[in-house]
Amino acid sequence: MENYFIIHGSFSTPYSNWIGWLFDFISTEEKEVWAPQFPIGVGRQNYENWSKLLKYYADLGLITEDTTIIGHSIAPVFISKFLIENKIKVKKIISVCGFNNYLGIDKDYDAVNESMYLDNLKDVKNYAKEIICFYSNNDPYVKYEAEKDFADKIATEQVLLPNAGHVNTESGYDTFEEIVAYL
Repeated sequence: MENYFIIHGSFSTPYSNWIGWLFDFISTEEKEVWAPQFPIGVGRQNYENWSKLLKYYADLGLITEDTTIIGHSIAPVFISKFLIENKIKVKKIISVCGFNNYLGIDKDYDAVNESMYLDNLKDVKNYAKEIICFYSNNDPYVKYEAEKDFADKIATEQVLLPNAGHVNTESGYDTFEEIVAYL
């Protein structure tokens, strides 16, 4: 059965930005959707802890070749690393402001993000039939070049959202209508 996972970014929650809105939208379509709360904060947010939580869902048989995983900010690279390491295939990955090997946001973000990065990012193409990458040209946290490079390496389709910031509440994204066509 087709299902969805929505994964928040660093220092965030499943209720922030457009995630709650998207969860409700998918739910009204009578489709299964999960938006887990991953551990956040320095010392808690790291690949090992996030992987344990997502592995729980995978072990229940909820992540399959009919699954679409949507991730914001650090989540797309986490998703990529998780699928590669666990050799799990999914239907689709939708990345929103994804990046890899990018440091310099600030010391706390660098500390929680660094364990998520991987060298073999392109390998994720073996684990998803489709990879859509949304990114902005004026993200105040992650440079355009880092988001574009991420998309260039893995995307089957790229969507530039002009002047959309980090595609979060701060930049006016409590809802995210543009994503609906790609579900």
